Amino acid sequence: MINDYSKGVQHIGLPTNDMEATITFYKKLGFEVVHEKVIDCRVCFLQLQNLVIESYENKDAVLKSGAIDHIAIDCTNIEAVFAEVKKIGLQFEKDKIESLPFWKNGVKFFKIIGPNAELIEYCQIL
Repeated sequence: MINDYSKGVQHIGLPTNDMEATITFYKKLGFEVVHEKVIDCRVCFLQLQNLVIESYENKDAVLKSGAIDHIAIDCTNIEAVFAEVKKIGLQFEKDKIESLPFWKNGVKFFKIIGPNAELIEYCQIL
């Protein structure tokens, strides 16, 4: 079952048009920048205790309530979760496991689309 491999919320994805303003705001709330990388855009992971926000400067943020892009669930076996999601027939954003060079050894992830067009990302830090 999917929950056999799920450990809870890993992060919340928040697009931004101004990374410096985002970092400044969240630092005022007590968050720290714990990881930063530039791939296609600048990405910062901001953490306050067990809450992590992944903010990425895509210059396409809608800047209104409801602007959170995705909720990521931390998992221990991305391939097993992917197979389970496929088996129960949920809708994928892309029908594949992707990877990014975040953290020390990278991450693998995939996203599914919920009933309200919300994105749920399953993510495994390698």
